[in-house]
Amino acid sequence: MCVKIKGGTNIAKQKGLLINDDISFPRVRLIDDKGEMVGVVPLSVAKERALDANMDLVLISPNPDNPVTRIMDYGRYAFEMAKKEREARKNQKTTTVKEVQLKLTTDDHDLQVKTRNAIRFLEEGDRVKVVIRFRGREMAYASRGIEVMKSFAEGCGDIAEIDRIPRVEGRNMIMYLSPKKDKK
Repeated sequence: MCVKIKGGTNIAKQKGLLINDDISFPRVRLIDDKGEMVGVVPLSVAKERALDANMDLVLISPNPDNPVTRIMDYGRYAFEMAKKEREARKNQKTTTVKEVQLKLTTDDHDLQVKTRNAIRFLEEGDRVKVVIRFRGREMAYASRGIEVMKSFAEGCGDIAEIDRIPRVEGRNMIMYLSPKKDKK
């Protein structure tokens, strides 16, 4: 340890941490490698203690009134932090929005197929955006569009809840469905 790894100080600066020779405070509060508070010591003494322990001196808190440093293996610390970040990214669930398009003239069988697809999307944990496109004079029948949307939502009713009620936006009517929280 206490060995300058190629690009090591750049990683520390990106994280906002200064290590070893980058620290410029005359006196620092020192925490040793066992986690015990040593107290306020001159920087040269802190560097010597880190060198004796064959570890790095890392600036934890760059507060000008009370800078806190810690003796630790910075390479190992950086590796552990990167590992935690990878685990957090792997475990997070991202939801996507899948779209199902309908028309006022969609037949019952086609509506059932689209409902099955929407149910599959909802079971995977995705949100579903249901869109009815009005063409030509169909804009006069917006009430029929709401009926189609309601019947579609009832078809998905076991596992879905309406996230946003049907709303006309331009020549489209849009409704969002999301999976129920308690689908046991």
